[in-house]
Amino acid sequence: MRKPRPIIYSLAEVTITRDKTSAHIKYKDHQFGETTLTIGAKVAQMTDQEIIDLYNETLKAQAELARSVKYVAIEPPLGSAQIEYNESCDQWTPRGHVLRCLIDDTAEEEREPVITVDKQELSWREFGKLICTFAGWGMRIEFTPEEEIHRRPRLEVREPGD
Repeated sequence: MRKPRPIIYSLAEVTITRDKTSAHIKYKDHQFGETTLTIGAKVAQMTDQEIIDLYNETLKAQAELARSVKYVAIEPPLGSAQIEYNESCDQWTPRGHVLRCLIDDTAEEEREPVITVDKQELSWREFGKLICTFAGWGMRIEFTPEEEIHRRPRLEVREPGD
């Protein structure tokens, strides 16, 4: 399971160790793991509080940058390839941020999904590797009739069955 993103903490909630150029910040709450903050040679003269203050400022700056950048999902136009085979990693990879797919399943007793993108049938494993190129991102899935996969459906936010 993926560890949550680092959060701003106080010195009492972490353990800090150093090497020649970096501070290693280990959360006492193991779900957050450990992070390395490269500072340079001056790390040896810094107090633990100065290191945690610098780390917290770094996290605040990253969050502010993320808030200031407006994300735009890129969708390859109809007729243009949505995926391409990457020989160096031996897998299919998306060319943009949107995939128009068809869902089928195998005829076997242990039904497995088969996902078709650009007339390319991908096994569940191949499709999983393809979407792993976005590990760390979120994902929304909108199911549409086959003939409508090229456009976004009308969206209603409500409880199903209402």
